[in-house]
Amino acid sequence: MPEKDNILIFLQDLGTVDQLRTRAQEESGACQGISNSHIHLPPNFSAFDSVQEAVEKAAAEGVVALGCGNYYDYSVYTDLVTLTRQHRIFPIFGTEIIALDQDLVAQGIRVNDPGNPGKIYICGKGITRFMQLSDRAAQLLGQIRQSDARRMAEMTSKMAACFDGCSIQTGLNAERIVERVAARHQADPSTIVLQERHIAQAFQERLFDLFPKEARINKLTDLFGAAPKSSVDDPVSLQIEIRSVLIKSGKPCFVPEDFVTLAEAAQLIQALGGIVCYPVLADGSDPVCEYEADIDALIATLRQNNLSMVEFIPIRNQPDVLTRYVTQLRAAGFAVVAGTEHNTLDKIPIEPKCVKAQPIPAELKEIFWEGTCVMAAHQYLVAQGECGFVDRDGQPNTQYDSAEERIQAFADLGGAVIRAYRT
Repeated sequence: MPEKDNILIFLQDLGTVDQLRTRAQEESGACQGISNSHIHLPPNFSAFDSVQEAVEKAAAEGVVALGCGNYYDYSVYTDLVTLTRQHRIFPIFGTEIIALDQDLVAQGIRVNDPGNPGKIYICGKGITRFMQLSDRAAQLLGQIRQSDARRMAEMTSKMAACFDGCSIQTGLNAERIVERVAARHQADPSTIVLQERHIAQAFQERLFDLFPKEARINKLTDLFGAAPKSSVDDPVSLQIEIRSVLIKSGKPCFVPEDFVTLAEAAQLIQALGGIVCYPVLADGSDPVCEYEADIDALIATLRQNNLSMVEFIPIRNQPDVLTRYVTQLRAAGFAVVAGTEHNTLDKIPIEPKCVKAQPIPAELKEIFWEGTCVMAAHQYLVAQGECGFVDRDGQPNTQYDSAEERIQAFADLGGAVIRAYRT
């Protein structure tokens, strides 16, 4: 069993596995609540200024379980554990990784990034080995962070030159943007992994610092080569437009990314003790990405890649499309979860909703709660030194004869884990 000197002690102290399995049998189906499998916390780019703000918002909405999926640094989870405990919210630890499949790039097949063929977002759910990294996890995380840092530095340099060329002397470089993010969130600079959104935000803020509203439209027109589509006093929209016009592929400040492969991303998630989870975009892209357009083909591909969990961000989806994807994937033996990301500055609710705040159908809420309990049970069992929903190699737990039996057993146990935590 892991040492009890880390933040997972709360999982190890909930009771023995036998005790919680007995409780699960006695109280099967006795609990359901609001959950969210995926938000980003600062210093990742986030809608929240602090972990406290995120947790307090979740508590105000009656959220029972809250999953986080930060990029490439997990020290923020220490504060998450403290604050969620105070509000009786069960924390689920995760990660998000960006990978690339060169074969899909060559074929022009979009996976779950509508603008970049072959680019794959992949998540890890219920990670537990993030405080003391294994050699393999440390090597992969180091590789990713080094590549990201190089790219962000080069992109920031190009942005500064572009702004300088329009007589906008921002004085920004990657180090200064890190300092800005650290100051904003009172974070250790060493924990910060810059993202494109951080860069766009920093340059937008410097533009606003340097020029009054009436002068911004001319400066932005010079930068973009056309009048801005966003209001010159709307920082969020302008950040999006800066990314679109200057940073994205084919634009003047774009810098190619160095990605790990999907296999390497899965290895990292497994080394962190998590479940590899595929985020489904579905009609979040119009047209739907080729990788996902045929649900039966998607199911076959996910099985081929040995995946057993999928995630949706329903704010992207119409209820009828979400229902079709979720029900077919769940019937095929995948655990299914839902989140919001909160990776823009928009202050949307933490409880997942469909596009334009349409409610999620009741039958899907039950499926998403079931998936939440699967993550909770996996996290609990691995923290106890036992096999989780998947083993260390990402293979399904062999104690069960079918995917359905495994999902049900983990959902029952996870419900008991969450109830024990909350009481």
